[in-house]
Amino acid sequence: MRILITNDDSVSASQLLPLIRWCQQLGEVTTVVPAFEQSGKSHSIELHKPFTVGQRELSPGITVHTVDSSPADCVRYALFGLGLEFDLVISGINRGFNIGTDVMYSGTVAAIFEAALLGIPAVAFSTSPGYYEQAVTHLDQILEYIRQNRLMDIHSLYNINIPPEPKSILITRQGGAYYSDDFHINDGLCTPCGKCVFVPSGDLTLDTDAVMEGYISITPLTIVRTHMDIFRKLTEQK
Repeated sequence: MRILITNDDSVSASQLLPLIRWCQQLGEVTTVVPAFEQSGKSHSIELHKPFTVGQRELSPGITVHTVDSSPADCVRYALFGLGLEFDLVISGINRGFNIGTDVMYSGTVAAIFEAALLGIPAVAFSTSPGYYEQAVTHLDQILEYIRQNRLMDIHSLYNINIPPEPKSILITRQGGAYYSDDFHINDGLCTPCGKCVFVPSGDLTLDTDAVMEGYISITPLTIVRTHMDIFRKLTEQK
């Protein structure tokens, strides 16, 4: 299996090397990551100016490619710049959950959306900042669940979130608001200050509630933005 690893926390992310080493048991690994943190950059790509690319040795025998652009551009560079082909894209492990409506902003999730647009199966991993160093220890459990339930045969695009000391794994759907900002304005400068806005619903089919209740959440995603129920309703009226 040919695996591409990327993230939005950059080449400096402390869990990048453990993720690479874990993925090496699955196949041939190529890593292309942002040179600098790209959190919240969503599915942006650079269209108007060149961006710097390079390489960095993380450990003896492990060299990664760096891109001074977004996670989506990392995927694009791996395919169009390096001319490589992949069987799977793994994005993460993100330092911070990507649940609910936060997936709209996430550079981590955008990388797997870009992979899907290019026809490559993809999975995003995220966890709590406070559990960042331990999250990689649950990847074997998640891999076994994916294999036993043949998830990649059923669908090709998943968002996975790992809470601290997880109870078990649940298949979920996208929940509502989890994170927002207060804007503090001073002397012409606006500083966003993040805050949790999660309101529990008790519905463990939602990724927000499942993760907040201590379950690993696996959510199948889609790149299609058309509201199919409304589309059918509107076209049936004619």
